[in-house]
Amino acid sequence: MSNSQDIIIGIDLGTTNSEVAVFQDGKVTVIPDDRGHIILPSFVGVADDGSLLVGEAAKNQYPLYPERSVRSIKRRMGTDDSIEMAGQSYTPQDISAIILKRLKAIAEKHLGQALSKAVITVPAYFNDAQRQATREAGEIAGLEVVRIINEPTAAALAYEADQHGSKNILVYDLGGGTFDVSVVRIQDQVVEVLGSHGNNHLGGDDFDQKLVDHLVRHLHTTQKVDAHSSRQAMARITRAAETAKIALSDQPFFTIEEEYLLEHDGQPVHLSLEIARADYEGMIEAYINETLEAVHTALKGAQLTVADIDEVLLVGGSTRTPLVSERLEQEFKRQPRGEVNPDLCVAMGAAIQAAMIAGQEVSAVLVDITPYTFGTSAMGEIDGLPSIHYFVPIIHKNTPIPTTKSEVFYTLHDGQKAVDVEIFQGEAIDARHNTRIGSFNIEGLSNVPAGNEIITRLSLDLNGVLNVSAVEKSTGLEASITIDNALRRYDRAELDSARSRIGALFDQEDVDYDDGGTASGSADSQQQARDLVAKAERLLDQATPEDREEMIDLIESIRDALATSDTSTVADDMDTLADILYYLES
Repeated sequence: MSNSQDIIIGIDLGTTNSEVAVFQDGKVTVIPDDRGHIILPSFVGVADDGSLLVGEAAKNQYPLYPERSVRSIKRRMGTDDSIEMAGQSYTPQDISAIILKRLKAIAEKHLGQALSKAVITVPAYFNDAQRQATREAGEIAGLEVVRIINEPTAAALAYEADQHGSKNILVYDLGGGTFDVSVVRIQDQVVEVLGSHGNNHLGGDDFDQKLVDHLVRHLHTTQKVDAHSSRQAMARITRAAETAKIALSDQPFFTIEEEYLLEHDGQPVHLSLEIARADYEGMIEAYINETLEAVHTALKGAQLTVADIDEVLLVGGSTRTPLVSERLEQEFKRQPRGEVNPDLCVAMGAAIQAAMIAGQEVSAVLVDITPYTFGTSAMGEIDGLPSIHYFVPIIHKNTPIPTTKSEVFYTLHDGQKAVDVEIFQGEAIDARHNTRIGSFNIEGLSNVPAGNEIITRLSLDLNGVLNVSAVEKSTGLEASITIDNALRRYDRAELDSARSRIGALFDQEDVDYDDGGTASGSADSQQQARDLVAKAERLLDQATPEDREEMIDLIESIRDALATSDTSTVADDMDTLADILYYLES
């Protein structure tokens, strides 16, 4: 292990959460505390016994005892504000230093040695006073701040540290308490901020508040109760709202259940309410619109257009909200990148910058992602016309794995008793142009009008196993399928197809000439065709009606070629049939 002089840690001192990371042995590690938590809430507090609270404990105390707790101190950096906490006065630098000192201690315990140097990130819009205050906080915490770098610079390094050439990157950073968008140019590991804009009072906390307001109104409407009368009740509602927000990033519905929330007229009040993702996204749509306006302001400041942007990077936990990616994809006509954990990529980038300063060879962060999009088909519009083959992505390309995502679909007909769920892999809007990797039926649905809700869930693990389930929401009726090697399936199919094509080329060259000088097809190729037809006939009963019809046509075509002893004319048909059989056998 290198000595402490060589180790420079990277710190993301965030408005809502903070992290510390280190680059060692060719990779970045975001360092966990004793409980395995890698994210430290940026909260400081004093307990009722006078002991200092930092992180989760201070966050939990804040709703009940705000006079003994401090949050979002980053917003006050660079000011002369006096911060009151438990009857004592502190500067913004003091409070930030407490967070930094805790992060330093976490890193020292993990690395087993004293540390004295750090790279700390700040928003691109921070002025000189705010940057100097951040340096002073580091010094108070016992750290030499070897460099202050912009958060978008750090994020770009996490994705593009080994980038050669030039790229224009838009960094969309939506955290818990702030929103920043920056346009940066990265060239040969040098990152330059060309333009930035944002709102330091807009973030996931505001999304939470929309849900909190919704829950409070629900209690008032249904039970005539004002939850604001109880601090404890409001603290529980706030936590429940945050939990719901996170869950709705991956599933279309979430039910909030809080029993014995408070008392009213001597009776216990319980909260039980289902939230639909569509309703939640309607609550926050105005906020997302505001961020997109800021995006165009930043582009204008950088004197660039949407067409000039090569990559869109997602930073900040609130970017997990699906509506964010959807709107950005509409704006930029490209899928935003979020494969590096958006909560952690700034800290990772800070660690990469620290390693560069220390003279280490660095590379971009490597993560396990799915190289393909997985989804199903449903009724939608293709080229302006209604079609049942519209491809609905559920797990998007470049999503970190393992992952579980779900989406809601609706029956098309009154009294519909069954739904055929087909799973595809690919990027085309028409599912028929993607690779079909499995299908199953969910039968015995309730006799209800069209619009019966069916939730389709996809879970993809590190081994490429894709578990798919469909559940009738009203009854819990479920059907499922497991697809092995989902990540390798497309490559395998291509490999088999290529092997057949190349084999056919060699078969055409490796010909025997009879005495009359005419060429006959390879005996091996003909045997391969006969074996393929025999296998197809055995598997006909397992095929769907659509596949069965195609298989019969292909079998007849190959048989005709066998009758003339020339299978070279049906090489494509053999490839297609082989692909269908591969999926049937999987």
